[in-house]
Amino acid sequence: MPEIDLSDLTQGGDGSPNLRAYLARPEGEGPWPGVVVAHEAFGVDEQMRLHADRMARAGYLTVVPDLYSDGGMLRCVRGVMRALSDGHGRAFTDLLAGREWLRAQPDCTGKVGVIGFCLGGGFAIAAAPDFDVSAPNYGFLPQDIQAVAARSCPMVASYGAKDRQLSGAANKLRGALYDARVPNDVKEYPHAGHSFLNEAPNGPKPLRVVLRAMGTGPHPESAADAWQRIEAFFAEHLGEEKGAEDSGGGFGGRHRGDSSGGIGEVRRPEANGANTSGHGANGQGTKDENLPEL
Repeated sequence: MPEIDLSDLTQGGDGSPNLRAYLARPEGEGPWPGVVVAHEAFGVDEQMRLHADRMARAGYLTVVPDLYSDGGMLRCVRGVMRALSDGHGRAFTDLLAGREWLRAQPDCTGKVGVIGFCLGGGFAIAAAPDFDVSAPNYGFLPQDIQAVAARSCPMVASYGAKDRQLSGAANKLRGALYDARVPNDVKEYPHAGHSFLNEAPNGPKPLRVVLRAMGTGPHPESAADAWQRIEAFFAEHLGEEKGAEDSGGGFGGRHRGDSSGGIGEVRRPEANGANTSGHGANGQGTKDENLPEL
């Protein structure tokens, strides 16, 4: 699949002047919904391209903006992390450039979701108000998670219980989305750690031993279930069959404030901390006694 130039969409703004992106196109003829992939901290590597290719096989015109386009990972990662912490900045502009490029394509339906991994999972949460559906995977939560959730699009999120740096994140995210009445499917996998959706270890080779010792890396059983949930949720909220009367499955359209649709399904925070949506029994999470009962 080709690399595309998105710099026309960032000229004169605060985005990357030389923004590049990886493009994965479905087979056959469109139009298709679009998906923006927010990459891990290691950049647009083979694992991120595989994820994009998977979304394309599922029927989505998919782009992966390279948030390290101007300088590479070592020079850019700190700025990208700072943007995520601040909730604004170049990285957000670059991701939205991917969204705008997709919307402008004649073979895109105009509906665009975002999926993110690790660092990109944090962006998929923080930028959720700007998309039609979001799939953060082991993403860090913004400090103002309640405010972000109040404007969020429908969200399907996946975490690993062995991911120590994100302990409790699944329950906190689920609770915030529940309070905001946002349709969601948040699941924590008991046997998975960070980056469990990847097909192989990634990152600099000297770090892989350390990452493996921290429980980071593939967990195929959990990944299979997570992908099934992601694809089902995206089909529900990006599919053409939804129509104008039910755009997005939530409070209509791109975010809660839209008045074009109904409330849709707000998934209940289950007592065991997992979202039992009928996609397997791998997600028995930790119990959160503070979640409200319906």
